[in-house]
Amino acid sequence: MGPVPAATFVVTRPPRRSVGRIRPSAEPDLSIDVLPPRRALLFCPATEWSRLEKAAGLGADVVILDLEDGVALSRKADARAAAARALSELDFGRSERLVRVNPPGLGLLEDVRATGSVRRPPDGYVLPKIGSAAEVKAFAGLLRRLERRARLRSGTIRILAIIETALGIVNLKEIAGCDPRLVALIFGAEDLCGDMGAVRTREGREVAYARSAVAIHAAARRLQAIDTPFVDLQDEKGLVAQTREALTLGYTGKLAIHPKQIGPIQETFTPRPEEIEEARRLIEEHDRQQARGAGVFVLGGRMIDMPMVRAARAVLARARAAGLRGRNG
Repeated sequence: MGPVPAATFVVTRPPRRSVGRIRPSAEPDLSIDVLPPRRALLFCPATEWSRLEKAAGLGADVVILDLEDGVALSRKADARAAAARALSELDFGRSERLVRVNPPGLGLLEDVRATGSVRRPPDGYVLPKIGSAAEVKAFAGLLRRLERRARLRSGTIRILAIIETALGIVNLKEIAGCDPRLVALIFGAEDLCGDMGAVRTREGREVAYARSAVAIHAAARRLQAIDTPFVDLQDEKGLVAQTREALTLGYTGKLAIHPKQIGPIQETFTPRPEEIEEARRLIEEHDRQQARGAGVFVLGGRMIDMPMVRAARAVLARARAAGLRGRNG
């Protein structure tokens, strides 16, 4: 299963970091953000050059050069050097290039100095174990200084925050709205369970509240919500099931810890052709009914109201973000 969706749709990936709006003709409050696709975000420990070279060409929406948990303490300096080299030398195609740094006091400044001073700095940074808005704001200040030195437009480098501690869950409201550089909240179930002393189970009941809370607060601030990784590399059915569950909760993407997870994740978060056509028909009928002065209407035996119209617009937004167009555009 490859990373690029197929069928009768044309792949036309939008420029990196472009943001547009789908605006309905009669209901401005139903507008949907079209954000850059971050369906599968592949972690790649920045220690093995061959793995970095491979990751750059896999077609994942996002490649995260990992300097934190995926790197042994004795190899942090080597990983920084390799990440800096990868950013400078490798062609990642349309994949967004992110760097996961270490927490403050554990190498964060060294990570940013090494990766932010290269000819082509990363598109963004992934901040682990975020527990407060102040941590995000402090890092945003660091990025402002980096951008001035690199002569980049202010706000060019984005932030994605991993919510993986009890304190982070408690402070979600403040974190989600703290800085315009913040584009996504990432849920980290494994670290959260460790922080809480909870027992991680396959069913995930122990993290159900936290998982929903991350998605809700992300949606409230028009941020993307990225789900925790699926750790059983041999269970593709389980991966797809957990990814579908994340989609139903409002998540827009999922962390991947192995290249073979990219395809199933990206395919699950990409609307199927029949879903796109159904959404188009629903919106077209909604527009006709609005022109006649009708609100609620029946389509295909179903009563259609505004929440369903908004859901259809969200399907088209996901399709556009994935670079899909129907036969008629």
